Amino acid sequence: MTAGIRGRAGFTMLELVISVGLLSLLIGGVFLMAKNTIGLGHAVVEKQSSVSEQTAFLDLLGDQFASLPGNARLELVAEDSGAQYLSDLTIQNVPMTFNWGGMERVAKAVQLSTVRRRDGFLDIVLRYYEEEVLEETSEVGDEVANRFGNVEPFAEVVLMEDVYIFEWRVLDGRTMEWSYDWDLVGRLPLQMELLFAKDMVEAETPIRHVFWITPKQNPEVMMRQLQQQGGQGAGAGGGDGDDDDADGDGGGGGQGGRPGGGGGGRPPGINIPGGGGASGGRAPGGRGGG
Repeated sequence: MTAGIRGRAGFTMLELVISVGLLSLLIGGVFLMAKNTIGLGHAVVEKQSSVSEQTAFLDLLGDQFASLPGNARLELVAEDSGAQYLSDLTIQNVPMTFNWGGMERVAKAVQLSTVRRRDGFLDIVLRYYEEEVLEETSEVGDEVANRFGNVEPFAEVVLMEDVYIFEWRVLDGRTMEWSYDWDLVGRLPLQMELLFAKDMVEAETPIRHVFWITPKQNPEVMMRQLQQQGGQGAGAGGGDGDDDDADGDGGGGGQGGRPGGGGGGRPPGINIPGGGGASGGRAPGGRGGG
């Protein structure tokens, strides 16, 4: 009796092995589900951060292009490196004041450059210059000599990292043609198009964003026009005064180089009808004085 009870108490080795196996499968499934959930959460957070970064970057560029003054200088230089285009976008005559290193600095020129890394990805770098780096010429349409030379930026900021495609194109408002370079003095492009992709997967369907550049009056040209108009107005005012003097009465013996007689500036030899002292002069349909 006692031996029978002892034989039925506990589990066999096979039952224990099966139980441990089922428990391991259950725990593994729970951990795998938790891992996938955590990974999905991280992917969503990274995607949101990437989209927010891209949105902030595009908003920054849009604000900069929308606020360009009429006398702003813009130069775009592109280089085909094989798999990617490397570009330098330089904007001048757009003073920016900000604090850098605890000191207030003023940048007369900024440059947005793509720097290629060894792994093939790009860094988008914004450089600030205290001096003008583009030479100004007087003729519209002349090419601009880039004189960076020994001019070094006093500040550099990496705006974006790990970018696979970052390409610019500009639209000429006169010819309505797209190009990868811009070096014309005196006018800005009508549109700027940015082709953007973070990785090789996004490179198949890259982001394409177009920035409008509003045409604005160059303040320097406007001031010259106002000065010219003011000078022409002053010259016209002086000429009117001379004409008034010339149209004055010519009586008193031919003053001012004009023949005398006949007041009111009338030429000599013309009789006034009805005048008592005018011999032989008759008014139309009337009689002369006796």
